[in-house]
Amino acid sequence: MKIIIFSAPSGTGKSSVIKELLKQPDLNLAFSISTTSRAPRGTEQDGVEYYFISAEGFQEKVKQGAFIEWQEVYAGNYYGTYSSEIERLSAKGKNIVFDLDVFGGINLKKYFGDKALSIFLQPPSLEELKKRLEHRQTDTPEKIAMRVEKAAYEIEQALYFDKIVVNDNLQECVNEVAQLIRSFLNRE
Repeated sequence: MKIIIFSAPSGTGKSSVIKELLKQPDLNLAFSISTTSRAPRGTEQDGVEYYFISAEGFQEKVKQGAFIEWQEVYAGNYYGTYSSEIERLSAKGKNIVFDLDVFGGINLKKYFGDKALSIFLQPPSLEELKKRLEHRQTDTPEKIAMRVEKAAYEIEQALYFDKIVVNDNLQECVNEVAQLIRSFLNRE
């Protein structure tokens, strides 16, 4: 089992890239479902994109030591990875893909070390990122402004990742990332 960590500012295309990679059987990937205290967006479903729980429930799970990593990404909005989720997927003999916020990605890479490949997906520009967030139509203009402001800071953290890939064209990005993963999986 190897670990593939994706981090990026919100709206960069992590979910789209991961969705395409999961279709490639030679990579033998399984998606680790994160847990969050935020409300579902759009068509998100519990147990598919995330496990949704209350902020109080999340804090209780933290006290119980249920998470391998967790972060308060926005005030009152927690995200984390259950240890049991990693056990569930590794029991299937899969390489595990994570979609994490930047600091969750950095922490998970520290935890797994050489067993993990951390990839930072970067938007072509902050202006393009803003357009993508507006196009999604899932956030208010205030939330979009907050996400773009946070993205500038997150991009500064890219140097802590093994690889940085600019997502300017989805198919080219998927091809580049798939090649990085293949090289990583073939290393002993």
